[in-house]
This record gives sequence, structure tokens and C-alpha cells, in this order.
Amino acid sequence: MRAIRLHEFGPPGNLIWEEVPDPEPGPGQVRIAVAAAGVHFIDTAIRAGRRMGPMPPPDLPQIPGREVAGTVDALGPGVDAAWLGRRVVAHLGPASGGYAELAVRDVEAVHRLEGIPDAVAVAMIGTGRTAMGILDVAAIGADDVVLVTAAAGGLGALFVQAGRAAGASVVGAAGGPEKAARVRELGAWAVYTAPDWTEEVGEVTVALDGVGGAIGRGALEALRPAGRLILFGFASGEPTPLSAGDLFSRGLTVSGALGRPAGQRQLEKRALAAAADGSLVPLITSFPLADAAAAHAAIEGRTTVGKVVLLSGRAARPRS
Repeated sequence: MRAIRLHEFGPPGNLIWEEVPDPEPGPGQVRIAVAAAGVHFIDTAIRAGRRMGPMPPPDLPQIPGREVAGTVDALGPGVDAAWLGRRVVAHLGPASGGYAELAVRDVEAVHRLEGIPDAVAVAMIGTGRTAMGILDVAAIGADDVVLVTAAAGGLGALFVQAGRAAGASVVGAAGGPEKAARVRELGAWAVYTAPDWTEEVGEVTVALDGVGGAIGRGALEALRPAGRLILFGFASGEPTPLSAGDLFSRGLTVSGALGRPAGQRQLEKRALAAAADGSLVPLITSFPLADAAAAHAAIEGRTTVGKVVLLSGRAARPRS
């Protein structure tokens, strides 16, 4: 098969499209002919050699990617023959190997697909399940005014839709007029762009932020007394600066919404069901699988909207 491999940490050009041996499914595993593979911001950090969280940098060479959708084309020992030929989606867990024409996964971690395009399934199996967990913590209600930072991103676009579905008023912060327009299409009643958005946004009851740094601080400043700040990362490279004084003087609640591995499969099921019934529609920017380097460069250049997905040629290209 052909796959994207990283032989040396560094710039996007270090992602090489090359021939590698086909993976073979072991006991209890299926092999998936990959139609679509997901790309994360964290993939770009790992490729550059930056440590993200508790996990050490991977051994090289590495095939990046942890989300795939496609068709089961081979079975390992002990797997029911009914899986052969089925369309499926899977999160590969702590392993990698998604930027490839073939990938293997334990059958217990695989979801059958019906009525959901491959790119949409890939967007929801990882980013969608994360969104579900964060939304559980946020507990948005009809009386809330919700601020979503990076509202045109993979998570942000889902949060805007979920907030509107809950009956809340949703305000978005996005990087530039084109992204702002996409967020308005999702139902946000107002969208603000840098650098002056924190002065214009007004007061909100809930802020959802995965950017951190000055953006995260702006989200905190926008909260009304007794407001709720939900943190799920710091894509800016810096955590949101806050102090005990911020919390006690205004009665704010700050919750960290990641690092909760329990119930991941149930979150995946809920995310896929939301995509199937149309209640959550992920924004998608797609690239050919062989152009993973271009996808990484676009993410780092902040030019993408929604979830970035690599297509192998077996799936129809979605609107980007």
C-alpha cells in the first residue's frame, strides 16, 4: 500500500508519500481500506517534534493519523465473516496509522456505517466524540448566551450548532471575514474577529475555549458574574491565564473538559447518531491523502474551516 510517513521531525514537507508493507489484521482485528482519514492540530505539533500532553514523541518512522473510515477488506482470526465488505469508521486509539490506504483496528472498536459519508464519519468519530464530552460538561440551556472561540474550527462549528439547538444565543469568535461568514451560516447571531472582538462581544453566561492565551483570557473577561468557562486545550501554545481572584470576585466556574476517557465509545455512538439525523453537521476541509503535507501547512496557516480530512479517492469529496 501507499501511506504518508514521517521519518524526521520538522516542517510539513517531512511528510512523505511512499510505498510501505500492507498491515495484516491480528486476532480480533479487521483491516480497513481507508476512504477518509482525519487530521488534527495535534498531528501538526507531533510532526514538528513538539511534545503534546503526557505522551512522548512517537518512534520514527511513523504513519500519522488516528481516525479512519472505509470498507473492511480483511479479517483477523476470530472475527465474524459478516464484517467483510462493511463500511465502517474507527478511532485508532493511542496507535497511529491513519494516513494510509489500509489500517487495522480491533473489531470491538469499529462502528458500522449507514447513511453517513466517510468524511463526515471521520469528523465525528474523534472530533465529534470530543464535542459531545465537552457539551456534557457545559450543560448549555435555553437561557444561556454562549461564546465559542475558534468557532469555524472542527469543534467550534459543532458547538455553535449544539448551542442553537439548545435554544441558546450563540456568539462566535473567528479568524477573518470568510470564517465569520461560515459561522453565521451555522446560526450564530453575532460573530467577531480579531483583534477587537473582546471589546465588542458583550457579556455571556458560558464560554467554550480551546485556544488559550489572550483569546482564552478574552473569553474569561466576557463572562457575566457566575458565568462558566469551559476549557479544552490551548491551541495558541499558552494556557488561559487566570487567578483565584478572577474566580472568587465574580463567582466564575472554570471546568476542564478533556482527559475523561471513560465512556468514549458511547460518545462516539452519540456523535455518529447526531450526524446521521442531521442535528450536527460538521464543516469539512478536504485534501487528497497524498497531500497530507499541504493539509498540515493549511492548518498551521489557519486557513482551514471545520475538520480537516484526507481522502484516498474511494470517497466523494465533500464541500470545503
